[in-house]
Amino acid sequence: MTPPSDPAPHGAPAPGDGSPQPGRGRLLAVSDLHAAVSDNRPIVESLQPTSDADWLIVAGDVAERPEDIRWALGLLAERFAHVIWTPGNHELWTVSKDPVQLRGQARYDHLVELCRELGVTTPEDPFPLWPGPDGPVAIAPLFLLYDYTFRAPGTHTKEESLAVAHESGIVCNDEYLLHPAPYPTREDWCRARVAETGRRLAEHDPQIPLVLAGHWPLVREPTSVMWYPEFAQWCGTELTADWHRRFNVTAVVYGHLHIPRTTWYDGVRFEEVSIGYPREWRERGHPRGLLRQILPYEGEPAPPEQAGAGPSAQPRTPGGTA
Repeated sequence: MTPPSDPAPHGAPAPGDGSPQPGRGRLLAVSDLHAAVSDNRPIVESLQPTSDADWLIVAGDVAERPEDIRWALGLLAERFAHVIWTPGNHELWTVSKDPVQLRGQARYDHLVELCRELGVTTPEDPFPLWPGPDGPVAIAPLFLLYDYTFRAPGTHTKEESLAVAHESGIVCNDEYLLHPAPYPTREDWCRARVAETGRRLAEHDPQIPLVLAGHWPLVREPTSVMWYPEFAQWCGTELTADWHRRFNVTAVVYGHLHIPRTTWYDGVRFEEVSIGYPREWRERGHPRGLLRQILPYEGEPAPPEQAGAGPSAQPRTPGGTA
């Protein structure tokens, strides 16, 4: 069930009996469900469309074990007209008690096959076209990882940045659980993913706008409000910093930071759509509902001071717990 402090699950009134209604659907998004956490499981169970045509983007960190990922995505695939998934770092972890001990690329391939069995779109599939009221919009699920170029302040190399993180005790579990095989390093895997994804985006028809949906932010700016700036090195790559300008992008969806909000960069809307851990959502609640409406966009336009100049000052927030 939805926590008592929440409005209707999507931040909008639910139809009379709570069942999906016929009509034009919405493009919704969520990330960081962490469905294996006992207090998050009722949240996953509460997620419902309000139209039989609603689509849902799930931008990573569903869970760590394939059995929990299958449960959550299977439930959502039964309810929504179309579900689109991209992995986060947690799906790629290989934990000791997981019956599936696949690592790296083999683990990702296993999850892609799991999604295809459920009818869920993955980053390996053609970009589906969401039938928007103003014409089709292509949804591009991105699997990109990170390459340690969002370095800790005052550092100039990966090694220096990691040393700062270890000294401060702010180290992502990826260092121990996310294996890049067959690539030598995680940054090698990231660069390969960026190259292949960039090629596909360049081949996309520029007349059809895109929603870019991935787990990690495409630009570094969203990490500036984290209490622990050294955690940013696990949050993306500078190689994607111009993608929202280079391609015909109407919105960018991401998670990972556990800082749900809307920001604008160069006039393009960025939506961080994470649920996060119970200690986080209990403190901040879900003021905009559990599912974010990406399209049709019904929010405020980009503030003049943000258009082309990044977001205005934001309160600092812990983050760094992805």
